[in-house]
Amino acid sequence: MKIVFLGNTKYSAIGEEIIHKKFPLSLVVTTTDRPSGRKRELKPTATKQFANSKNIPVLETDNLDKKAVSQIAKIKPDFIIVEDYGLILPESLLEIPRYAPLNIHHSLLPKYRGPSPAPSTILNGEKISGVTIISMTELVDAGDILAQVKYELKAAETTDSLLTALNKLGGELVLKVIEDFINGKENPVEQNHKEATITKRFTKQDGFVDLGNPLDRQTLDRMIRAYYPWPNVWSKVKVKSGKSIIVKFLPEGKIQPEGKKPMTIAQFKNGYPQVYEQISKLFAD
Repeated sequence: MKIVFLGNTKYSAIGEEIIHKKFPLSLVVTTTDRPSGRKRELKPTATKQFANSKNIPVLETDNLDKKAVSQIAKIKPDFIIVEDYGLILPESLLEIPRYAPLNIHHSLLPKYRGPSPAPSTILNGEKISGVTIISMTELVDAGDILAQVKYELKAAETTDSLLTALNKLGGELVLKVIEDFINGKENPVEQNHKEATITKRFTKQDGFVDLGNPLDRQTLDRMIRAYYPWPNVWSKVKVKSGKSIIVKFLPEGKIQPEGKKPMTIAQFKNGYPQVYEQISKLFAD
């Protein structure tokens, strides 16, 4: 069995490890190393780190051009599996695998297609989410459904915890789909495209809150959980010097002043009493 895995994040690496244990991966495709930390040192993606630890060949590319597609084609893969990858696959790549190009998507399709199903689920106050395995087509997240499993969100669910849970479920579920194909038992079901909803790609600005227009408690709570670990909920507040600093609002009632470690509201109030007076409006009902 030859499987090419495409993914970048620490969430991708969850599924990558699960799949590799059952069906050793032939190639991992990921983006190039990125600057990270205060020193801006180059850091490999989580999927590359895992691949290196298991001696899996790695193709690093920021563009799935003809050269990259040609390198993947040389593997003659039975499956291509995409999980939290971020780049759109060209048709020429989708045609390569013997069985199917598979995508592990973090929602119950056709709901929440697009780049940000997990945070969108939390923002909208959904109680149930899940994972869908689809056969990929040129239209984003519109392919036939091969398997689905539901997941019940916890009261304090964040995007971080949700993606961790869904990638574990997705990694296990895609194994079943692979076995179904091998045994000739695959059962593709066309999506009801009329019921499709589309998510957007969030930016840093989406997490900004205006201290002059405080949000209701429920909306703020959903934003804090949905935008963690990125882009976070944040605002600018003035300090004694007259300058403004960025303050982040984190899950579990934590606050993080710019350049400092996260702290409780009580700790923040003691250390930044004047600043607390400005942000206390956010905690009003």
